Amino acid sequence: MAVKIRLQRFGAKKRPFYRVVASESTRARDGKFLEILGTYNPLDGTVNVDTEKVQKWLNNGAQATDTVKSLLKKHNVLEK
Repeated sequence: MAVKIRLQRFGAKKRPFYRVVASESTRARDGKFLEILGTYNPLDGTVNVDTEKVQKWLNNGAQATDTVKSLLKKHNVLEK
């Protein structure tokens, strides 16, 4: 079971809102997930992430997608 930290889309047409979730890589984008780690609103650029949960998943072997990795670096959650 490969776990990915990725975005799950919510919101209306032209009004996106995303959750940052940990889910199995074989699941659909908006499908079943393991845990909610935070939120991202691209319209105003806010990112709310529980850093302890993200670090826990990364230490357990989860891989962040490119988009999530760039968001986490931009908001100083990842120190790499």
